[in-house]
Amino acid sequence: MSLKSLKSRISNQKHSIAFGTISKISATIIIAKGLPVSIGDTVTIVSQVDENSTLGMVTEIDANQFFISPFSFIEGFRVGDKVYLNKNGMSIPVGKALLGRVVDPFMNPIDSKGSIHTHNSEAIMKAPIAAMSRGMIDEKFSVGVKTIDGLLSCGKGQKLGIFAGSGVGKSTLMGMIVRGSEAPIKVVALIGERGREVPEFIEKNLGGNLENTVIIVATSDDSPLMRKYGAFSAMSVAEYFKNQGEDVLFIMDSVTRFAMAQREIGLALGEPPTSKGYPPSSLTLLPQLMERAGKEEGKGSITAFFTILVEGDDLSDPIADQSRSILDGHIVLSRELTDFGIFPPIHILNSASRIMNDIITPEHFEAARKFRKLYTLLKENEMLIRIGAYTKGTDAELDEALDKKEAMEKFMVQGATFQTTFEEASKLLIEIMK
Repeated sequence: MSLKSLKSRISNQKHSIAFGTISKISATIIIAKGLPVSIGDTVTIVSQVDENSTLGMVTEIDANQFFISPFSFIEGFRVGDKVYLNKNGMSIPVGKALLGRVVDPFMNPIDSKGSIHTHNSEAIMKAPIAAMSRGMIDEKFSVGVKTIDGLLSCGKGQKLGIFAGSGVGKSTLMGMIVRGSEAPIKVVALIGERGREVPEFIEKNLGGNLENTVIIVATSDDSPLMRKYGAFSAMSVAEYFKNQGEDVLFIMDSVTRFAMAQREIGLALGEPPTSKGYPPSSLTLLPQLMERAGKEEGKGSITAFFTILVEGDDLSDPIADQSRSILDGHIVLSRELTDFGIFPPIHILNSASRIMNDIITPEHFEAARKFRKLYTLLKENEMLIRIGAYTKGTDAELDEALDKKEAMEKFMVQGATFQTTFEEASKLLIEIMK
């Protein structure tokens, strides 16, 4: 038989690609067999009844079977359904067409503005920037919030955490930073939050303005895997623009919900629970995400703000404690300051920026140091002052703190829609501390 006729006969036959089958299925994990897979592979699960399909990820492998965590709900699937390996791996389409849009973790639009056409793709999972490829953080990054620019100054490529309990004002501060920052590209990841908060954040906190902004959404009703990889997808979008030489602002709300998603996945796979039920993988996942932000030599930078929900305002929470050790600074929001009507309620004495000294002038540094000192004196002697037990003239420094108290509190207060520049904040701080 000639080669030509053999090719003709083969081309006329129907051939199916290799597939595996489901052998066991539960609410959180699917067990399948019959495919050569690796950890991290994505698969498509197809129902034999109605041909519905869903994506999943291989999270554990045994000698004769493998375990799949689904990206969405798995109602309707059953034992015997087919599992196909996706050879392209986990990647997402990226490009400037994403700017101004609200998308899910796979960059599918959810804002009813039509389809998004891009020509580039980025892997969702990547290694962080190599240590020796990181650039020095020596340029200021203005966020338009006086308290941060003046007293907790951050630089391009810095990673900071916003630590707060529920209802203290994280979303409001996030909106102020997105609107007031000088970054040409802004990537916002809303992970594990209530669906109601998404349009509220866009309309109330951002004023409906999404210019040069991408919002990636994975709400609390999405699967744990979707919430987990929503954060990594958002970071991949930020990395794409960073590799184009842009200075990117990355904001994620919240790391706690991200860690909770991994807790659900880890416990379903049989990982042992540790503090507050978090398995070890929840803690090891944090640096894999956070260390991807930063400044890279010859490219742009990603300046990142991660919000961390501290239950009961407890900063010793395992996720808060681990995050604080990875980040280059922490901004703590105080419920007490909220009660006193100070917004944004940033607790200066509990907050710190590890890079501040490298990016501000000596005069600015001295003014910030003096502000902290005087504010500490006021807090330490607050009870004496309130009951009238302190006599003016006893302590010269405390007297100065009392004289500047009104100006200092006014400096810490800023309306949600009011914006300042870095130069304005530092100049005002220096004037107050003279």
